[in-house]
Amino acid sequence: MAREDGRGERRGRRDRDEDERDEFVDRLVHINRVAKVVKGGRRFGFAALVVVGDQKGRVGFGHGKAKEVPEAIRKATEQAKNQMMRVPLREGRTLHHDIEGRWGAGRVIMRAAPQGTGIIAGGPMRAVFETLGVQDVVAKSLGSQNPYNMVRATFDALKQENSPRMVAARRGKKTSDILPKRPDQVAKEPAADAAEAEGAA
Repeated sequence: MAREDGRGERRGRRDRDEDERDEFVDRLVHINRVAKVVKGGRRFGFAALVVVGDQKGRVGFGHGKAKEVPEAIRKATEQAKNQMMRVPLREGRTLHHDIEGRWGAGRVIMRAAPQGTGIIAGGPMRAVFETLGVQDVVAKSLGSQNPYNMVRATFDALKQENSPRMVAARRGKKTSDILPKRPDQVAKEPAADAAEAEGAA
């Protein structure tokens, strides 16, 4: 009986792990092999850089080291899941505004793009956008091409992302006061003012 309970617990744990795998998408950005010279020869180690996201506005990155590649990737993936952050997206597909990020010698610029543009970004930045769930963005790396610096600079920029709701809450205003008015709304306002003036007369 106890064995059946244990088996059920293992099965439940396995189902939870599978659900978690389905929820998150991970991308291996970079693998670095290092060699340590010892008396008997050389010992190899591996360092992995992984980006994890749910493609719905949450993303994180992690770095793991181990003697074998799979273990390094596992460590990096776990760290990435523990360090996830939420990024507000406009219409769930692009950024709200242009942003710039820096980390060390790395410098990146990201710009919001109209629908259908796609992800115009290279290497490590593309991995971040794909796991985050961004569909339209134009990005450029202007500094170091080191993948670690590029990923950290990208995350530094994403931390600066603000939605109109966040700005309105900070200023104590309504979201409609923050957003620019559409041309049809601007045209209606003078007409309404003129009607009020006629009524007063």
